[in-house]
Amino acid sequence: MKKSIYIIVLLIALCAGSAKAQNVVFNAEIDTFQMLIGEQTRIKLELSVDTGYRVVMPEPAKELMPGIEVLEKKRDIRSINENRRNIYTDEYLITSFDSTLYNIPPFKVEVDSNEYFSNSLALAVYTVPIDTANLQNICGPKDVWEVELTWEEYRDAVHLGIIVLFLALALAWVVVRFVKNKPIIRIVKIKPKEPSHIAALNKIENIKNDDTWRNDGNVKEFYTRLTDALREYMHDRFGFNASEMTTSEILDYLRGIDNKEHLSELKEILETADLVKFAKMRPANNENDRNMLNAIEYVNVTKNVEEEKQEPTEKRIVNHRSLFEKRVLIASIVVIVIVLIGVIALLTTDLYNLFS
Repeated sequence: MKKSIYIIVLLIALCAGSAKAQNVVFNAEIDTFQMLIGEQTRIKLELSVDTGYRVVMPEPAKELMPGIEVLEKKRDIRSINENRRNIYTDEYLITSFDSTLYNIPPFKVEVDSNEYFSNSLALAVYTVPIDTANLQNICGPKDVWEVELTWEEYRDAVHLGIIVLFLALALAWVVVRFVKNKPIIRIVKIKPKEPSHIAALNKIENIKNDDTWRNDGNVKEFYTRLTDALREYMHDRFGFNASEMTTSEILDYLRGIDNKEHLSELKEILETADLVKFAKMRPANNENDRNMLNAIEYVNVTKNVEEEKQEPTEKRIVNHRSLFEKRVLIASIVVIVIVLIGVIALLTTDLYNLFS
């Protein structure tokens, strides 16, 4: 009885092992069994196994075997039967430069530490046959032919050359603008204002040299011009608006600032002018000349000597627009130079490739 049970268990184990072995299918195929030397063909390895097994596919070296080189390798894994089974596919692109008959040994794969082998392959590599009967038809090396360049070949170089020329002209123009740009800061010398007494004396001198009022007897014009010159002088010299003040107001103001030099002569001139303007009085010519001399004397006595000592002043003017333009020109020069260097590098590379 025990012997029968042992035999049954052994049969079940053998059947299980056989069933497991039948779950692994490993095949090798080659696209062609013969080819000329230097041609290429493909070897395809396909492994079919249930999911859940650890699989180690073969990893060929640079040479599959002496004389056969592996140029390229591709691997693909896909699932079938609702993910219950996996298909591993390896493709080798091979070539050979030796003419002979190769017997490619079986490929080995490991599935859960168990080794499985594919079928072996054969590959016949033939050399190119030589027609020994017509050796005269075998041509030797030919000379290098000079091929004319086409527009498509040198078109890019021409376009780059035009861009380089344009950028060079733009750079030259910007540099010239930068050099000729107005100075950012200018120092302007300002002449001092003409002294008030000089201006007044010049106006009185013009009245003296003008004979129009004398010939026409227009005394009112004479006194109007004379008092206007004196009033403007007092405004510039003493700082009050004498043109808008009456004679008495002017005299009171001058007394208030302790300016009493020749005040009597000034009073006579102003009062005479008021009588001429408003009372139509006509003074004698000698009186008119005396008043003119008194006006000159008053200006000379009350003049401010410090005004004659004034020196020209300097004013610093910052041209903000020029400063902004200068910064723009500098930035433009930098950008153009960078672009120009890049285009020249491209042009040099293109010409080197064109004529090398």
